Order: sequence, then structure tokens, then C-alpha cells
Amino acid sequence: MPKIDTFALQKELLIVGAAVRVGLFDIIKKNPLTLKELSQRTGCDARALWIVTEALVALEYLYSKNNKIYLTKQAHAIFYDPQSRGYTDFSFMHRYNLISTWLKLPMVLQSGKPASHLKKPDELKDYISAMKNYAKGSAEEIAEQSLEGFQNKPKVLDVGGGPLTNAVAFAKKGGIVTVLDLPEVVDMMEEHLDPALPIEMVKGDFRKALPKGPFDLIYLGNVCHLYDEKINRNLFARASRVTNKGGRLAIKDMVRGTGPQAALFAVNMLLNTKDGGTWTYEQYKTWLQSAGFAVSAFTDVGGGHLIMADKK
Repeated sequence: MPKIDTFALQKELLIVGAAVRVGLFDIIKKNPLTLKELSQRTGCDARALWIVTEALVALEYLYSKNNKIYLTKQAHAIFYDPQSRGYTDFSFMHRYNLISTWLKLPMVLQSGKPASHLKKPDELKDYISAMKNYAKGSAEEIAEQSLEGFQNKPKVLDVGGGPLTNAVAFAKKGGIVTVLDLPEVVDMMEEHLDPALPIEMVKGDFRKALPKGPFDLIYLGNVCHLYDEKINRNLFARASRVTNKGGRLAIKDMVRGTGPQAALFAVNMLLNTKDGGTWTYEQYKTWLQSAGFAVSAFTDVGGGHLIMADKK
């Protein structure tokens, strides 16, 4: 049923996101400053900064002592401490960036064209951070299910796996992993590779070609919703050609027709892609069978769905 009582403006996200954008948290992370000093360092209007920092104190991101402004322990753990249970880095900034796009939905309804724009370097970093954080809760489960039955260090291709969360999970389960992603993503993430894990990053565009392989497992995590039927069919056919007999294709995505989340996510794709969307299980099954895969029923995992398809 409609939930009009949930129509609440995300004020906290908007305030924290603005503070991130002007560099407020990074500036005072180690060096607490007076309001005047912070105004000079950020280039912000003193009155505006005073009002916003008061709100951030009330929200417990900051505290004031002896006329200086400090980052709270809770905020430091969330933003800067990877060992903290609550650590998210600044992954929430992807949601902040999407707000301006969602406000263009009336125009998209009329034109049918996406509202998205080329990502700025900061926005690409925010996107990768969000995808990395989003995958944390399900990566181990996905790796376990996807690699079930394989032995002797299976070769894994993680398509679009630049955030590396799933690649690390596959490697820790015994896989030898190749990550294919766009050059700018590989350049950003290669320095984060753990040399102790068998993970290699390759620059490329899966719409044009996949690494030669052959692979035992090809993983498509949150890839298929970005593109239309033609590109997905071509991707599955290309994947089939570089998959060993008895190998597997695993798809993590939102399956259309499973509830409100998949339907809402399709609107996000309408706003941000030319032809993307969410697809039904029957569509996936038809496309995969055409590419030579036997398709299993999908399972729920990590707020989405996992479809397994074994090469005949």
C-alpha cells in the first residue's frame, strides 16, 4: 500500500554530503580548528558554515571544545577506520550524487532519455566506493555458491569487478581471479590489490571483448541492468565461448517482478542509462539458454538475486 508517511527529505544526507564536498571532514580529521580557521581553509561563508556545523554537532558528527571543532569518534570510525564495524568510507556519497539526477525524472518521463552525465573523478570514486561497500554483505555467500563443485584452483573472470570486493572473496575461496573493468577504474583500484591474493586486473570493455580464458566461472555482478537485451545476449554468447565445458556463469542482479525494490531500481536505470533496466527471470533464462547454458532457479542474496547457469 502507499506509504506517504515515508515522504521525508533526506536532510542528514544532504548536510553531510555538502560537508564532504567542501572537504570539511578531511580538514579537521587530525587538526581541530576554530570556526574562523575552518572558514578560511574550506573557503566557506562564516555564517553558513556556523549554521551547518551546528547541525553536524547536533547530529553527532562533530563536537566543539574550547572554541575548536572536532570530529567525533563515531564519525571518524564511519569515515576513516576500516577496522571499525560501522566503517563505510564515503560510499554514501553515491546516493548524494544521485539526488540531482532523480529530480530530473519529470523531464525523463517526457523525453525518454536518461538524465545522467559523464561522471566527474570524484563521482566515479564515490560510485566505486559505494559498490565496494554494497558488496560486502553478500560477497562471501556469492563466492561460496558460485564456486560450489569446483576444485583445483578454478579460474574466475569477474566482469566489471573493479571494486574488488567479490574478487577478494573468490580468491579467498581458492579461485584464480581475473578482473575486467574500464581503464579508469583499473587505474583507480590497481593499487588496492593484495599481492598475497591471486587477482589480476585487466583493462577492457566487455561489450567489445572478454579475456580469452577459458574460465571455470564468469561472474556478472550488477552488470546486466546497465544494458538492453541485445547487449546482454551478446555478452552471454561471448561468455559462453570463453567458459570451459561444465563451467558456470553467475549473475547477481535485481530480477524484475520480484517486488518493489526491483521496480524502483528499474526507475534508477531509466534515469541513468540509455537502455538499461531490470529483467525477468524468463528473459534471463531465454537469453542464457540461447547461449548454451542450462539455467537454475534464482536465489535471494544480498538484497538482490543470484542466477546460476552451467555450460552444457
